[in-house]
Amino acid sequence: MKRLIIVILLPLLIVTASAAAIVIDGLSDRIEKADVGVVLGSMVMPDGKPSPRLQARLDRAIELHRQGAIDFILVSGGTGKEGFSEGKVMHDYLVAQNVAADRIITDEFGNTTRDTAENAARLMKDRGLTSAIAVSQYFHLTRSRMALRDAGIAQTGTAYARYFEMRDIYSTAREIPALAKYWLNAG
Repeated sequence: MKRLIIVILLPLLIVTASAAAIVIDGLSDRIEKADVGVVLGSMVMPDGKPSPRLQARLDRAIELHRQGAIDFILVSGGTGKEGFSEGKVMHDYLVAQNVAADRIITDEFGNTTRDTAENAARLMKDRGLTSAIAVSQYFHLTRSRMALRDAGIAQTGTAYARYFEMRDIYSTAREIPALAKYWLNAG
């Protein structure tokens, strides 16, 4: 009976502790002056507008830009099943919110967190930019920061989008194996 309890409770304890660590890390903004805010993509609505989750990420980047915490906003996302380039939709949203187009760097090929990080590092290097703040949902920031650092961006902060929904419970749980997979494949 003791063994059965250990076999059941130990994995549950590990998953719970991992989820708690991801949430605590993600809700702990690390905002120091940086060259770029890297906004990771998310779903675009069928009408071509940012989903509420994506809009929250963009709005957080706008806030950081207006506060002077970042000089540029790098938006990154591929083309989703809706048929829209997340990068272009994000760019257009920022321009509509009065962000100067010359302050926006667009990556239309950020199909994964790793792709976004590698593309951001290349685009930043081309412009002589060296520091970044990852902007995403809180549960995604631990892996996003790791990916940016692994891509060569040593100074990487985080800022979470202030948007919560019930789906975040699932997304946090999904992030545990995603983070483990990323960590295992990083080397």
